[in-house]
Amino acid sequence: MEYNTTRPNMIISEYGRNIQKMAEYIIQIEDRDRRTRMAHALINIMGIMHPDSRDTVDLKHKLWDHLYIMCDFKLDVDAAFPPPSPAELYTRPDRIEYPQEDIALRPYGKLIHKIIKEVSLMEDSPEREVLIKNIANHLKKSYLNWNRDSVNDELIAEHLELLSRGKLKLSGDTRLSHTNEILGRNRPVTTRPKKLQIGRPQNNTNSPNNPNSANGNASNRPQNSGTNTQGGRKDFRGRKRP
Repeated sequence: MEYNTTRPNMIISEYGRNIQKMAEYIIQIEDRDRRTRMAHALINIMGIMHPDSRDTVDLKHKLWDHLYIMCDFKLDVDAAFPPPSPAELYTRPDRIEYPQEDIALRPYGKLIHKIIKEVSLMEDSPEREVLIKNIANHLKKSYLNWNRDSVNDELIAEHLELLSRGKLKLSGDTRLSHTNEILGRNRPVTTRPKKLQIGRPQNNTNSPNNPNSANGNASNRPQNSGTNTQGGRKDFRGRKRP
């Protein structure tokens, strides 16, 4: 019995062990024409294994690159695309520098710093006071996202003054949104789905609209056209049956 621990590692595991063995077998074929036909047949099999990628523009190019990689770049056939370079595969890409900015209080984010900067350039006006209060409420909401405990307005006023470098200040009579109100808005609302009624609906026998109920009107009950009130039965022509 052969275990996976004793087998060689698969280069591209998404194609499976059998495709890997087929690729290794194609390399050992000495006839170039036969080796080319086998490589094209294997490419078709690899494409069938991933039907969701058929609409991809460079699907064939991608499959040929994978076949060359599984063959350890030793495949010599007449392919539609040139083999990739091993240097491009194993070369480590350049490191992308992460943008670093001087942010005083990082939990509040970078966008609020830009908003505070724009508001600090405005002249004194009622609109500016409303914006300052909205910014303070947003800081309080962001603070409660990280700290679920209660926070006082004095701390938010200090953070606002620190972020604006002393240009934005809350007035003494300004009252921000209450902590419970903010936590209530941040809490997701979950609604239970209504239960679907399974089976036939049950009729209310005591309903006055039900002709079969005791409270129903006898005049609303359907009359049997085949029954004679004087006795006996009649056919569809009205003749009395024996």
